[in-house]
Amino acid sequence: MTDDDVKRARTRARILEGFARAERALFTRPAPKSARAQMKFLRTREKGSTKSLADRLGVSRKTVQRYLSGASTKPNKRLQAALVQETESEWQPQVRAQARQRAASSGGLVISCRAYFGLGPEGTSDAGRVRDVTVAVSPSHAAAIIAAREEGATESDLHDAVAEAIADAYFRQGGGGRAGLEVKFADVEWLNITF
Repeated sequence: MTDDDVKRARTRARILEGFARAERALFTRPAPKSARAQMKFLRTREKGSTKSLADRLGVSRKTVQRYLSGASTKPNKRLQAALVQETESEWQPQVRAQARQRAASSGGLVISCRAYFGLGPEGTSDAGRVRDVTVAVSPSHAAAIIAAREEGATESDLHDAVAEAIADAYFRQGGGGRAGLEVKFADVEWLNITF
């Protein structure tokens, strides 16, 4: 794995984390917090199967049954992280779907990040440097980013979709004589997405 591949993988992780935070902000009701409530909720998503739930969480069926009965209440860090992630990924799917549809059809997304952007040769005002950027992304770019995320796009594809959206909205600004501007997007320190 090359250094660029590692950086793209980190960027992809930050993009996915940004989506997860944005979706949590949309919830109209809080997701279950206790391990028992999370297990009960996830069991309903697995159509009552404790075996499927155990496979999904990477634990034994007996472990799932202990949490469901209340015999166990304090999961280890790995199980707690899996419970939170799986619960939030299944919580209020219609609310998340409506927000994604609205973003892709009319509202777009707002992306805020701190990353390295390289635009032009050294010694010019467009030389590459770390910048804080907040930009409203068009619905067409939002649709491309959401589609790439939902289709399980590779690090490269998701990175390229976000980079192109930021470049168009922030640096190219609708053409304005800079339509062919090449923008390098790398070394993402943090990234937030808002619907």
